[in-house]
Amino acid sequence: MSIVITGNPGVGKHAITQEIAEKLGLSIIDINSIAKDAGLFEKNNGTYDVNTTKLEKILKQKISEKKMIVGHLAPYVLDKNKVKIVIILRKNPYDLISVYKERKYTDEKSKENLGSEVLGIIAHDAIRKFQEKAFQINTSKRSIQEVVEKVMTLISSNEGNEEVDWLDLITKNNDLKKFFTD
Repeated sequence: MSIVITGNPGVGKHAITQEIAEKLGLSIIDINSIAKDAGLFEKNNGTYDVNTTKLEKILKQKISEKKMIVGHLAPYVLDKNKVKIVIILRKNPYDLISVYKERKYTDEKSKENLGSEVLGIIAHDAIRKFQEKAFQINTSKRSIQEVVEKVMTLISSNEGNEEVDWLDLITKNNDLKKFFTD
């Protein structure tokens, strides 16, 4: 049974996964790296699409023992019966703006990812698929170590889930246009 870290780009998945894997002595399966190595990324209007059906088949062969799995595609390509726990990292979309600028994302890619975080699409899909195995953690304004401690608590006790709702914040600030195109 594997431990999965998922969430939108820029929320801290890889940094947290690396720390947890070292603490638990587990190897890491990076879903994006596997998709890239298998040539499953296809450019589509400035963004990349992935053939999730093919990726799911490849991952079924690679996940045979306890591992750390990281990637935003986790809810779409993993078998829920091979997963012990799914940690969904969330980050305030206002904080993600600077992360995406630093990564030099196009405006389209930034808005797509920001909109996804505001609406909680990956969180929703992960909770829907993995149900009681899925937990959210807000990484905003927290150090890597603080998030690692929260994740370790969830892994050991399934306690510490955080409800995250960015849509309410964005609506109160009257900023829907900042995160969504017309």
